[in-house]
Amino acid sequence: MGKVFKTVEEIQVDQVRFIDARFDLQDKAAGPQAFAKGHAPGAVYFDLEKDLSDMTSGNGRHPMPSKEQLASLFEKSGLTYEDTIVVYDQGAAPFAPRAWWMLKYAGFPNVYILNGGAGALEKVVDFTSEQTVYEPSTVDFAWQEQLYAPREAVKAIADGEVAATLLDARAAARYRGEVEPLDKVAGHIPTAKNFDWEQLKADGTLHASEALRAKVAKDEHVVVYCGSGVTASPLYAVLADEGYDNIQLYVGSFSDWITQYEVETGTNE
Repeated sequence: MGKVFKTVEEIQVDQVRFIDARFDLQDKAAGPQAFAKGHAPGAVYFDLEKDLSDMTSGNGRHPMPSKEQLASLFEKSGLTYEDTIVVYDQGAAPFAPRAWWMLKYAGFPNVYILNGGAGALEKVVDFTSEQTVYEPSTVDFAWQEQLYAPREAVKAIADGEVAATLLDARAAARYRGEVEPLDKVAGHIPTAKNFDWEQLKADGTLHASEALRAKVAKDEHVVVYCGSGVTASPLYAVLADEGYDNIQLYVGSFSDWITQYEVETGTNE
């Protein structure tokens, strides 16, 4: 998949399309308000729940949007496959990786996550409150189905029918089933290993670590998930940036899994 993350020094700010994906799970108005106050010139805003999730679906807490919903969002934003697209959030957050993954799933070839987020970008670009409206585009989408793991594919892995590693991006205590602040059932998908995505954070940026490289090998088929598919996105993005090329995201994640199947507690490490 190639390079995923870029620093502000690595982008030509006047030659990219910016996507602002700032969001706050505790204050859902914070992201749109931050965008309205100031954003990169020409940026459009993608809202985690209004744009990058289908909140009318019952398949988890931040369900996968339909292809039709994503196509409408991207064409309404005037995006084309020729664009170089740079997505940013507040930095070291899961929201730019979520948007990046959706764009890659839709086949956009030149999409990057700005490491360091809005704070890093604001040091080199004058943010503006002016909102740019683009002419809608028409895209002949080449959907990248291999990036997405639906519930049935995850079940086949948990049942031992398909050889792959399930990697749970939540905190270790949630993975083990000791606490569960959000979902009705505690534990993890059977056979899953655990790597807390928070371990990827360093000074407002996201990076792989030796612990992650030791957890899964590059020749493994890896399916990442979390509680609702959001915080698994940075884990997916970091693995992709490291050159892992057989990785998938279970967007429904644990909150979708528990609507149909049993869970495990304890650890598989």
